[in-house]
Amino acid sequence: MAIRAVIFDLGGVVFGSPLHAIAAYERERGIAPGSVNRVVVAAGAEGAWGRLERGLVGIAAFAPAFEAECAVAGFAIDALAMMDRMAAASQPRPIMLAAIRTLRERGFRVAALTNNWPSEERGGGASRDLRGQFDGFFESSVLGLQKPDLRIYRHACTELSIAPEEAVFLDDIGRNLKAARALGMATIKVDSPEQALADLAVLLGIPAFFP
Repeated sequence: MAIRAVIFDLGGVVFGSPLHAIAAYERERGIAPGSVNRVVVAAGAEGAWGRLERGLVGIAAFAPAFEAECAVAGFAIDALAMMDRMAAASQPRPIMLAAIRTLRERGFRVAALTNNWPSEERGGGASRDLRGQFDGFFESSVLGLQKPDLRIYRHACTELSIAPEEAVFLDDIGRNLKAARALGMATIKVDSPEQALADLAVLLGIPAFFP
């Protein structure tokens, strides 16, 4: 099937990377690299992070719960300070916004599929300022589902009126891409905006997004 839709993760793809902000926070606090992510993955959907991203708890309840999970793993964090750092890093990337406009002009459907937290919470509403740039906007905190749960990808495809095989999904996290591939989507791992857009142009068979 020909690709009809391009689905973007937001943080680390359309926006600056919250993972880089977490890594910087770990370095400054003398925490072993990757420790925060390991706690998130180990706790899974029912951990503090998973519940925050599904809109089941707010920041006020999340912070002490996540700090406790990190303490069990052997290190200490200030969760609110770390979340502020993540929000500050999550600024839109002009090159990605320009590419999204180009894709829509070329007739592709363009959507955002993001794990986030409720908009009224600390930094949680930043992504919504760009809602009008997309044909579909799918948020974990609204849907009560989070990547890599296959149901959130299926929901996005249904709302876009496409089959998974008609979509390409861009994300900076491997486990999220693995789930998309399991449904039949083409995927692109985003290491940098320039690399991702070069790969996307080749995949779609269109001119490069930038010289």
